[in-house]
Amino acid sequence: MSKEECMEALSKHANIQPVITSTVWKELEKENKEFFEAYRKRREERSSSTSTSTSTSGSTSQRQRQEIEEILVMAAAASTSSRRNDDDDE
Repeated sequence: MSKEECMEALSKHANIQPVITSTVWKELEKENKEFFEAYRKRREERSSSTSTSTSTSGSTSQRQRQEIEEILVMAAAASTSSRRNDDDDE
């Protein structure tokens, strides 16, 4: 899910203003560049390996939710790893 897709999905499903999502996304990119680089690469690999499909709006919404959950899980794991590394440095 791109930043724009995430903004649209959160606006539609969680009533979060797109400007808020955009701001948070940018800050997360600053804090965890490696995660977002890996995420972009994974999205590119996925898009090149799958053909475009015609989905119903219900399955599209479900896919968007799954992608948001996946982003959050990956970000939480990266954040935990980063905190562990910071603790090791002390």
